[in-house]
Amino acid sequence: MFDAATDGRSYLRHRAAQFRAQVARRLDGSLTEDEFRPLRLMNGVYLQLHAYMLRVAIPYGTISPAQMRGLARIAERWDRGYGHFTTRQNIQFHWAALVDIPDMLDALADVGLHAIQTSGNTVRNVTTDAFAGAAADEIEDPRPWAELLRYWSTDHAEFQFLPRKFKIAISGGERDRAVIPAHDIGLRLRRQGREVGFEVWIGGGLGRTPLIGKVVRDFLPAADLLPYVEAILAAYNLSGRRDNKFKARLKITVAERGLEVLREEIEAEFLRRKAVFSSGAPETLLDELRARFAAPRFRAPDDAGYEIARAANPSFRAWADTNLSPHRVQGYASVTVTLKAPGMTPGDCTAAQMRLLADLTERHAHSDLRIAHDQNIVLPHVHRSELPALYAALRDAGLATANKGRITDLISCPGMDFCTLATARSIPIARELADYVRARDIEEDIGPFDLRISGCINACGHHHLGHVGILGLDRAGVENYQITLGGDGYEIPAIGERAGAGFPYDQVVPAIGRLLDAYLALREAPEERFIDALRRLGVGPFRAALYPDAPEGKAAK
Repeated sequence: MFDAATDGRSYLRHRAAQFRAQVARRLDGSLTEDEFRPLRLMNGVYLQLHAYMLRVAIPYGTISPAQMRGLARIAERWDRGYGHFTTRQNIQFHWAALVDIPDMLDALADVGLHAIQTSGNTVRNVTTDAFAGAAADEIEDPRPWAELLRYWSTDHAEFQFLPRKFKIAISGGERDRAVIPAHDIGLRLRRQGREVGFEVWIGGGLGRTPLIGKVVRDFLPAADLLPYVEAILAAYNLSGRRDNKFKARLKITVAERGLEVLREEIEAEFLRRKAVFSSGAPETLLDELRARFAAPRFRAPDDAGYEIARAANPSFRAWADTNLSPHRVQGYASVTVTLKAPGMTPGDCTAAQMRLLADLTERHAHSDLRIAHDQNIVLPHVHRSELPALYAALRDAGLATANKGRITDLISCPGMDFCTLATARSIPIARELADYVRARDIEEDIGPFDLRISGCINACGHHHLGHVGILGLDRAGVENYQITLGGDGYEIPAIGERAGAGFPYDQVVPAIGRLLDAYLALREAPEERFIDALRRLGVGPFRAALYPDAPEGKAAK
């Protein structure tokens, strides 16, 4: 266990030095690629189509202005001037030269960041709600618990060679904003009387076998979190399949062996492990973590300027109505900066934009920045009096797109433009769809809409959870795109249903256009969202819109 923010920096430099020696051996030929592969993966280094990629962990999505400036320096010096934020609250640098990556790791250590356990069959970056500590519906800030899990899981000797990668998410609000049912372990803070604890989900995940997790514990006392999570991992480590990597995730173990069998093994392991944890969660450490994540000193200035700006500037009003979220403190709001401006790749952020966001959060937002799993950036604490000036600065930098939660605020993986695993392009489809919606000027009329795109079956774009999902596949050397309907990662957890046969690349946007037209014609009122209309009517009318030439009443296959 280590604390990357303090004494752990020397350890991170030690890891960078180790990797520097390994890179030298790979470059002089004394290590083959097969020998080098597990070593680079331990440091978050992937070999992609055009270059090596370095994936950097941003623990639970919380990042300081100094760290954001550190990422900007890395992007400019060793990459192509930008980074790509992912659905796991990480950042990826897609154009790294192998010889430079040890220097990049050293630069990360300088600001307390690292790439440890961003790859490999181990516990990946623990994610949480980007509005943690600010959300109006929050039971408790989940970040101290997320940091406790990160602290415990990093370099945990028992869990470095699990059957498959392992993902944990934690949510602190009444509304889940961390997609906990789609994780190996999902933790939802709950209050039972005066006691705080967790609802525990296991066995969720996407990829080639998408499954919604199941509740294994309705209420786990908070003090038992670490031994219980450790018990889940221990049970999985012993019983998870190692003969087939496609069946090695915990979700398959739950599906094959049954929830009740796993629950019994977990509970038995929990009793043994709890005895080792003398008092469950280490209270002294938790107190330190809660102090680290203490709320800023909120102010109460006059906010008349906010109302004046709303009345005078329609663009500011539209942005405020769309990109602001309720805050638990009167007079404050949380601001979402969408990285989905016209013509841009979802999730990409330039070094100049990173520096600007660092400056603006120091000036207007109590120096608190978050990376959201939907590839956006959140400033969780902004007083309304600061919003006009913040908006003006964001607008001038192309960062004030008013589309949070709208159809152009879509999620997309890098796809075949970068990834060796991808079987189709994602980024061009994302751009063309956004351009289509804007050209028709229907985004506001459509309203809230969750659209997600993946370039292969691994589902890094989380297409299964989109109200509409698009999955790019290879069919005899030709890109083919399947469309799924009715996914939901937040309110009513659901995996989207495949609508029918896939579409060639040039037919995807027209197909989505027909789908949108059907929704606008079929909804009961402008307030009825697409997902609500779909639940009311079923997939039939929307499938018919996608496949107008299919025999009436028969699904396209």
